[in-house]
Amino acid sequence: MFTPHSLEIALLMMITSAICWGSWANTFKGVKNYRFELFYWDYAVGIFLISLVLALTMGSTRNDANSFLNNVRSADQANIVSTMVGGAIFNLANLLLVAAIDMAGLAIAFPVSIGIALVVGVVSSYILQPKGNGGLLAAGVVCALIAVILDGKAYGSLASAGRTVSRKSIVTCVVSGVLMGLWAPFVAHAMTKGNTLGPYSIAVFLTLGALLSCFIWNVYFMKKPLVGEPVSFSGFFQGPASGHMLGLLGGVIWGTGMVFNLVAANFTGVAISYAIGQSAPMVAALWGVLAWKEFAGAGSKARLYLGLMFVFYCLAILVVAKANG
Repeated sequence: MFTPHSLEIALLMMITSAICWGSWANTFKGVKNYRFELFYWDYAVGIFLISLVLALTMGSTRNDANSFLNNVRSADQANIVSTMVGGAIFNLANLLLVAAIDMAGLAIAFPVSIGIALVVGVVSSYILQPKGNGGLLAAGVVCALIAVILDGKAYGSLASAGRTVSRKSIVTCVVSGVLMGLWAPFVAHAMTKGNTLGPYSIAVFLTLGALLSCFIWNVYFMKKPLVGEPVSFSGFFQGPASGHMLGLLGGVIWGTGMVFNLVAANFTGVAISYAIGQSAPMVAALWGVLAWKEFAGAGSKARLYLGLMFVFYCLAILVVAKANG
């Protein structure tokens, strides 16, 4: 099993992870005439396939107890099930995130959803296992909440520029964020209790759980979409080749980020890996503002809110990492 043997390689993997997590949604933004519910099937296949490929290559460099297949054979069945349940919860959260991106754009959906996930994750983790500096964790939660509020105000200010502002998109972001903060304890259990799963095994079963849960979550949203008319599976098979390729590519990008973050955490510890990984929304927000011009024509007040959002979000990440360190 490949793991980094120096801080430089570990940091490079974590930075790559943050870039991947903050950039994969560009593949959806680049899709034309292809509904997100259909795009998501390709994406879900992509995250599972890349996790499996990396597990069978990087995760199987030596035939020892830590190699992917040997680790799966020795792990407790309960840990495999726990990871797949975590994947199913993550998948619902991510589906809602993609829906929010469709409605509000990258610069709003990512920071709001993942900011709330940061709050929920910190609070739930501390309740279940009160470790770390409580005062610093509370300060980090407050900074994250302020960042979310500022991003929401930036979005609301678009109305003055004649742009459509959807209350449903903010509610969708909030629900996505709450769910996004709840799947991690299932994975943490699989990594710390009994005969544990290694990082490559975690990635495979997490993404397998996500893929299988599409037959529940995604089928539901195809029948009862948040935006537009219901869609059928025939639309998937009639979809453009570019849409299928971009969906798979988006999954490959996200899945690569997940594996790299899990593997790097073995060397640096979870606090640093988590902090760098959680900078992904800032990457996504930059794509939204600079590449997709989501705030073009917005006034100075919107730009001020966005700038302050970046500041408070970065403060939240740094403070939470310091509290856990």
